[in-house]
Amino acid sequence: MMFKTLLVSAATAALLSGAAMAQDVTLRLAHFAAETHPGHIAAQSFAKAVAERTEGAIAVDLYPANQLGSPPEQLEQTILGAIEMNLPTQGGLDKYEKAFGTVMTPFAFSSYDHAHEVLDGPFSDWAGPKLEEQGLVLLSNWEYGFRNITNSKHPINTPEDVAGLKLRTPPELQIVAALEGLGATTTQIAFPELPNALNQGVVDGQENPIGVIYHYKLNDFQENLALTRHVYNSMVHVINKDVFDQLTEEQQTILREESKKAGDMMRAAVIAQEEEEIAALEAAGMAVTRPDLAPFAALMGPARERVGEYSGQDNMETFLSFLK
Repeated sequence: MMFKTLLVSAATAALLSGAAMAQDVTLRLAHFAAETHPGHIAAQSFAKAVAERTEGAIAVDLYPANQLGSPPEQLEQTILGAIEMNLPTQGGLDKYEKAFGTVMTPFAFSSYDHAHEVLDGPFSDWAGPKLEEQGLVLLSNWEYGFRNITNSKHPINTPEDVAGLKLRTPPELQIVAALEGLGATTTQIAFPELPNALNQGVVDGQENPIGVIYHYKLNDFQENLALTRHVYNSMVHVINKDVFDQLTEEQQTILREESKKAGDMMRAAVIAQEEEEIAALEAAGMAVTRPDLAPFAALMGPARERVGEYSGQDNMETFLSFLK
């Protein structure tokens, strides 16, 4: 019912003139982060700043924690114009533009600074125009983080400790390929169903950035956390292109500038909080291991081949050239 309502709303909005749209508009921003997560806090900052700088001409209504559907549903609705803005990850965007699939190549980035340098520079210059062909404008890159494995069976110190584990993943080939490359069995379960699946032992474990593990209290169901940092991805702030094109040039600039500020704010918060959250998880009884990642990365040849086949070998070659 919500989806149908939004589609009707979008159809009505489409009847408005470009001038009217530019003068007074409410933009809905949907995302998957919890209300306590830095992603939502950054979205609140973005909404406040846009309202102030446009003197109320643009209002941003926020819908966190999958209120308007699952992440794939939110992104589809944004492309259709039923939602104006979204914060998907590259794993969602690659369903529409394969170039984004390269970002989640296992062990591609050595650090947060490395990832930000690549994504904000050559990658956005290359992939941004491709995304516009799919009906979305890339406003800026935000944060999500390096992904890590939790499980209820045993600590992970070597790749052999991953072998045989049944792990939940999102429906993203790059993550599946990385974990299967380490010998795990993977299964896809929608995130809202994950806590129950962990509690009932449907899977042995899962993988996510530290912030997700902490804010969604996944340690209630998992005893072990390994800082594997096997895949990096980030939220990407996008807006429906038709909606963006109806705004004035000044309004477009404000959205881009405030999106960048909010993204930088989220990045700083995620990085600053990560060690604090790991310490809090340990204090709550979670066993945390920090394995040597070189043996894990050494097993990623087949996984990278799968990512290249999925994203396109030309896209993969271009992306890898940005990492040097």
